[in-house]
Amino acid sequence: MTPLWTARAIASATGGIASTDFTVTGVAFDSRELAAGDLFIAMKGEETDGHKFIAKAIDAGAAGIVCESAIDHPHIRVADSVTALNALGTASRARSHGRIIGVTGSAGKTGTKEALFAALDRFRPGKAHRSVKSYNNHVGVPLSLARMPSTADFGVFEMGMNHAGELAALTRMVRPHVAIVTTIAPAHMEYFGSEEAIADAKGEIFEGLEPGGTAIVPFDSPHYARLRAKAEKHAGHVVSFGLGEGADVRAVDWLSDGQGGSLVTAQVQDALLCFTIAQAGAHWVSNAMAVLAAVKAVGGDLPAAGLAFAEMGGLVGRGARYRVEMSGGRVVVIDESYNANPASMAVTIDQFGTESAERKVAILGAMKELGPGSEAYHAGLAAPLVAAGVHFALLVGEEMTPLAKALEGRIDFEHVPAHSAAVARLKHLIRPGDAVLVKGSNSVGLSHVVTALTNGEF
Repeated sequence: MTPLWTARAIASATGGIASTDFTVTGVAFDSRELAAGDLFIAMKGEETDGHKFIAKAIDAGAAGIVCESAIDHPHIRVADSVTALNALGTASRARSHGRIIGVTGSAGKTGTKEALFAALDRFRPGKAHRSVKSYNNHVGVPLSLARMPSTADFGVFEMGMNHAGELAALTRMVRPHVAIVTTIAPAHMEYFGSEEAIADAKGEIFEGLEPGGTAIVPFDSPHYARLRAKAEKHAGHVVSFGLGEGADVRAVDWLSDGQGGSLVTAQVQDALLCFTIAQAGAHWVSNAMAVLAAVKAVGGDLPAAGLAFAEMGGLVGRGARYRVEMSGGRVVVIDESYNANPASMAVTIDQFGTESAERKVAILGAMKELGPGSEAYHAGLAAPLVAAGVHFALLVGEEMTPLAKALEGRIDFEHVPAHSAAVARLKHLIRPGDAVLVKGSNSVGLSHVVTALTNGEF
């Protein structure tokens, strides 16, 4: 395997001192994720100190360590490991010849990033790189950059934030040739107070664009004009995407493919493309337009992108579907357990309403960081649940109290304090023929409910 970094290159990038020559094939700062041959960066954080896990990393096969004190193993000694990680990410971006895409938004970041990677990897197999999982913050972004091979033709990086100024710092590190905002929704309202403020913070992604770069903005958003005005200050080209007439990249038509996905006809500026999206929902159709706009902007292949959409499976925590056999029949489980805000909840519940099932059961967790409007946002989910024909709702978390009150006399429901109580209720709740939607903020822990369901613990 071609080395990702040499000791000399790491030392040069970080200003550190190499104990000896060595090469690494990967980078990690979590010893649980480390593979043999990786570089382990021992960082001091608020809750723990990575230096305590150096021995574990060495046992796992770490080829080298970045650390703040000398050790008896190949290492780079630095003054500060966090600063070293940032420097390594910056150096990786500086040596790259590839076309770089940055993705942000209140929802759809990870799915859009994964679809972009799939499209570009299909075009040039083995030459596309992307951030894994949701590594989109002040440590996840430099780690994802540091992991990018110097031979990559394309890099796709997800960037998130929950405070103003965070994206500005990340995008100046990533320096994208193309920057996408997927959507604006009331997420992190606790820190912003208005959707306009969220739009301004998301628009910071355009500040890091390379000269002549392309900004891709959501045409259907009520904040379109605000985002476009921000983009025009930094971008050489601004491309709009969406479902509405007038978007530069637009879904002209779409309909169900009969298998949970959509058949789509898209106008991509001067090209017309027909393709299938394996994922369900109008939000996937809209985000697909952003992907096509980006693929075109970096010189990718649109037909290859269309094929990639048809091949994409559901992402864990973001729409993965499971068919679980039980005595007397089958249960369909839809895993949306990773994240939730009012907009994504409403869209997902609406899509859930199209499921063909004997009963529709929604297991919904609290939506976090909504600030003073939290009660109204939670109560507002009652109407979508009723409209979707949900037969039973299992509500998880204290913040769900307003929704419980709003559902009284409308549909059957139960309200429990935590995911453990929800798991305990499954054996009394789930029946053959059910379709079960699981969605909530990640901190609620509904992934445990998904695990119990897919393991047949009911």
